[in-house]
Amino acid sequence: MSIWKYHDRLPAIPESARLTLGEGMTPLVRSRRIGPSVGLSNLYFKVETTNPTGSYKDRFAAMGISHMVAEGKRRCFATSSGNSGSALAAYCAVADIECTISIIEKTTAEKLLQMQAYGATCHRIKGFGIDPDISRDTFEAVMEQGRQPGADVQLSLYTYSPIGMAGCETISFELADKLDGEIDHVFSPGGGGGLTLAIARGFGGSGPAVHCVQPEGNDTIAGPLRLGLKEGQNIASSETGIGGLQVPTLIDGNMTIDACRASGGTGHLVSDQEVFELQRRLAQEEGIFSEPAGAVALAGALRAHEGKEVGKDDVIVCLVTGSGFKDSESVRKFVKQSKRSIPRP
Repeated sequence: MSIWKYHDRLPAIPESARLTLGEGMTPLVRSRRIGPSVGLSNLYFKVETTNPTGSYKDRFAAMGISHMVAEGKRRCFATSSGNSGSALAAYCAVADIECTISIIEKTTAEKLLQMQAYGATCHRIKGFGIDPDISRDTFEAVMEQGRQPGADVQLSLYTYSPIGMAGCETISFELADKLDGEIDHVFSPGGGGGLTLAIARGFGGSGPAVHCVQPEGNDTIAGPLRLGLKEGQNIASSETGIGGLQVPTLIDGNMTIDACRASGGTGHLVSDQEVFELQRRLAQEEGIFSEPAGAVALAGALRAHEGKEVGKDDVIVCLVTGSGFKDSESVRKFVKQSKRSIPRP
């Protein structure tokens, strides 16, 4: 099975051009310990770590690179903090498409290595993902490259790659199939806002409340959404240590604010410390091995519970977006802090 199960609800791609590595159809796991420990009886995790390259971005890449195949494009240019780059590199390898990725300064070694393993050419850019001017200039340079003959740009944002991002809407299709309209809330991590927007669009305006959760050090969307503002905000620099969510500029942000608000959802800001602790708890209490960004949605859901913004019996889904294998340093830290000894060989 793959996202192409929903081909009739996705942008039209000829069957001969559709690529798949078995992306999608990821587990929906009911919380056995964290939810019950705080009185949430229906807390679920949508575990996107089981996708072929370890994150939800495979849904985006399958759709985007398939569209390139259909259009006869042979060179892919992209920016990435890691997960979208790994996904694009993998699907470009399948399609025999040249893949060049400009990566943010703080991309983890594991994500860079994964991109290179699939054969991508990678350029790490100092200040990208931290400084808004450098980030904007990088996007503009990549867009210029993508205008070359036979080339295309794949950025995991609706503003740049709406066809690719439609693949992420299949998360909502799968949730609706599993819980058949019973979901009250979906919590999604936010960087540029694309994933959260995809979730809201996937439900088509008639589903659950969709919430955008961001680290406090990258408040471009969640704070303004919560305050009732119509637009998000650029920030001077991204101060969070949560890899993958370091996006200081508004990209899909305003569309995300509109979509979340229309669904009845709001924004939630969480500390890096909360996120790292919940990364540990997901592993040691739920058996879910997540990178830090994959624990952000859960941090938002627990904040909402503390503030009595969700009911104890509400059906709540938190997106776990990427594998712990993507960021071994964060895992080493919580293992060390947990005082669990590692045997010597």
